[in-house]
Amino acid sequence: MSTTGYAYAFLSTVTIGFFSSTLVLPAIAQVTSDGTTNTIVNQSGNNFTILNGIEKGNNLFHSFSNFSVPTGGSAFFNNAADVQNIFSRITGGTVSNIDGLIQANGNANLFLLNPNGIIFGANARLNIGGSFIGTTANSIKFADGVEFSAVNPQAKPLLSINVPIGLQMGNNSAPIKAQGAGYTNSGYFITRLPDSTELQVKPGKTLALVGGNLQLNGFMLTAPQGQVELGSTSGIGQVNLIPNSRGYTLGYDNGQTFGDIQLAQKSLLDVSGVNAGSVELEGRNIRFTDASLVLAQNYGNLPGGDIRLQASAVIDIIGTTSDASLSSGVRSEAFGIGASGNIDVVAQKLTLQQGGVLNNITQGNAPSGNIQINAKTIEVSGFSLINPTAVSNGGVSNVSTASDGSGIAGDVFVNGDSLLISDGASLSSVTFGSGSSGKVTIHNKNTTVMGENPFGVYSSILVGTFATGDTKDLILDTGKLQILDGGTVGSSAYFVGNGGNVSINASEAIAISGGSRNNNSSINSSAVRLNPQLRQFFGLQDILSANAGNLSITTPNLILTNGGTVSVTSQGSGNGGILNITADRIQLKNQGLIQAQTESGNGGDIRLQVGNLLFLRDNSQITSTAGGNGNGGNIKINAPIIIGLNNSDIIANAVQGKGGNIQITTQGIIGLKYRPQLTPENDITASSQFGVNGTVQVNNIGVDPNSGLVELPANVIDQSQQIATGCADNQGSRFVATGRGGVPQNPLQQVGSDVYDGLRLRTWSDIRNLTAYRKTQKVQAQMPESPEVLVQASSWHRNAQGKIELVADKSPTYLQQPLTCAAIPKI
Repeated sequence: MSTTGYAYAFLSTVTIGFFSSTLVLPAIAQVTSDGTTNTIVNQSGNNFTILNGIEKGNNLFHSFSNFSVPTGGSAFFNNAADVQNIFSRITGGTVSNIDGLIQANGNANLFLLNPNGIIFGANARLNIGGSFIGTTANSIKFADGVEFSAVNPQAKPLLSINVPIGLQMGNNSAPIKAQGAGYTNSGYFITRLPDSTELQVKPGKTLALVGGNLQLNGFMLTAPQGQVELGSTSGIGQVNLIPNSRGYTLGYDNGQTFGDIQLAQKSLLDVSGVNAGSVELEGRNIRFTDASLVLAQNYGNLPGGDIRLQASAVIDIIGTTSDASLSSGVRSEAFGIGASGNIDVVAQKLTLQQGGVLNNITQGNAPSGNIQINAKTIEVSGFSLINPTAVSNGGVSNVSTASDGSGIAGDVFVNGDSLLISDGASLSSVTFGSGSSGKVTIHNKNTTVMGENPFGVYSSILVGTFATGDTKDLILDTGKLQILDGGTVGSSAYFVGNGGNVSINASEAIAISGGSRNNNSSINSSAVRLNPQLRQFFGLQDILSANAGNLSITTPNLILTNGGTVSVTSQGSGNGGILNITADRIQLKNQGLIQAQTESGNGGDIRLQVGNLLFLRDNSQITSTAGGNGNGGNIKINAPIIIGLNNSDIIANAVQGKGGNIQITTQGIIGLKYRPQLTPENDITASSQFGVNGTVQVNNIGVDPNSGLVELPANVIDQSQQIATGCADNQGSRFVATGRGGVPQNPLQQVGSDVYDGLRLRTWSDIRNLTAYRKTQKVQAQMPESPEVLVQASSWHRNAQGKIELVADKSPTYLQQPLTCAAIPKI
């Protein structure tokens, strides 16, 4: 028996895209059988008891023309205890408004199928032993091919004893909406009060909503130790029901088209528990706003389930402007000895703004899970707009794994085309305890890190330690890397734990430029002393003994301008790391800096392998220095051409320790000169203020420094006496011009073919092939012999010895014929 009544429903929402307006709509509060499955409905006030139906094996089938539960009312499926699945379809063409309690006996799973839409109100509740699947699909499919359809009901439907295998979605499936008051919180921690809006299943079960667009406004879906599944489709296709230990996982056919999912107004998907569960969202656009969260806190000894967000278009995670202590996004946390689950994000575009987060954290002994992002475009920017102190507890947009105890933080993997970190946002793995940080690995085409927020927090890609735990490595493999306006990429240690290594490979170029109020744009591996306020906040003593990690950079072009810096630094008693740079060209301009520095430990080494040119100008430096008793680090440079202009220096200095050694291998140095101390000129120096100076060794490849200079004669040789004249025009002579042969136009000018920044850099090289003109015969002029002329004697006389001599007239003068080219071999 059924009755019909009317009541005003909860707030419903009309949505256009991601924009919504709130309306108050009347809802029909009724549960009515359509007569096709022998379903009987008994009503008592706003409470409905559902009996009979058709039972096939362990499956129970009900069919309704209307199914709505009024505020404060209930719908009770009074099923047998051995029923495993209850399938309920609504065939009457009306939306199901659920603002009361739905309950069932035993451990049965409950399927609620209404192709016309489902709306959950603030008072919606579940009291069932199994999983709950609310869907706007057209039908449910079974393993034997039978369909339980809500759009094609039959008088005597074919029913199955088999397990369900899928939901058959229609074209433009109806939406599912939920409106509530949102969760409550106490600072960073989530609390659930007795009157909180919450649709919850028993521990270890599945809570799934599958339909067209899904919209949750201030609504909570809770599956302790279980799983939450949200799927939005917009086209015909099957959503597969894949059974597992927690109920069902949803799978999607290839080519399936998707709709939009929105979580707003502090909505919450919670799978926390003794062993935390899993969450999966699948749609076209997925959007989190107003501190809406996916939360998985693991208190058990088994690893938590994974959290997966997959969108065929865009995932937007936008923080809150009303409570800076909370952020929108995903938090997976480990509190026991079981690891937190992984976070996996797949989309064409991922954006995190205004404090949006993807966080995976361990608070105890267990490791945290990993974070993996696969998206063509990734943008992480901004901060919460309310409270400047929120930067310490999640107020900045960030992707991060962290350890607050002895557990190891998980790794961060990023794959895509473009990555932008801006306005104080970060991508990081850090430790605040004895456990190490995780590893950060990025593979993409373009990476940009830029700017800071108004509270002085600069944008960063970072691995760091604030405690005794060590830092793992940062690996960045990209095409172009830009670090601008105070952005930073690197590894930092702030206490005792050692810094990790940083490896950057940019296949096209790295450009580092500018700074902010608090930071120069940089790539670094450093051990840095925090200011007193931050040391107090993190509970740290005034100790810095950490060693900085090593830094390795490989790129064709490295450009440091306007204070842009590459450095390995230790401001404490630890050692600076080793800095290796391999590049075709390195340019430092306007206080560009390559630095290895320590306050009291040994200065780090700098090793530069340059293919073409190392160019410093306008107060730029390559420096490896040490303060206190530390020794200056060594600098080793291998570059064909090194240029230093406008007070630019190469320095390996110390205060009380030894100055570092500088070894340079080059074909030529322009502008720079060795000096024992720094001057306003372009210096190469390895000195110690109170200790032993270092050494400077310059190896000029291809040049003999002992040969000196050749003094050219002041007078020009008379060319008329050096060149044979009279090439005959009738004997096959030739004249060939072969160029200057490397002789400069001006004897005081360097031979060159390339000009860089007003200077000729590349020496002349003769690229002609003259082998075709060369012969083995030597080129020599043939001089004819003078003929002998006999002259008859005309007189005689007796000489001083008394001998008779015949005397002849003087021989006639012989004139040599002019030289011709006839004697010169042809070439």
